[in-house]
Amino acid sequence: MLKPEILDPQGQAVQRALPRLGFDGISDVRQGKRFELEVDGPVDEAALTRIHELAESFLANTVIEDFTVKVEEVTEAAK
Repeated sequence: MLKPEILDPQGQAVQRALPRLGFDGISDVRQGKRFELEVDGPVDEAALTRIHELAESFLANTVIEDFTVKVEEVTEAAK
């Protein structure tokens, strides 16, 4: 996600359009991006550390973006 102090023209455009489309009560919209990684093997502390390093050095522009790393378990039925 863009840091809060960074102007988000895409989010502002969406926010301005929402009332015209019948969606009231939304006070702010921020545009972001998402990466989903499938990890081979267990997601232990070492794997999380490597993923955090990957996000910080390659996936996010940390000058203007914040990021979070979130682990979601995937069941066989969801694959």
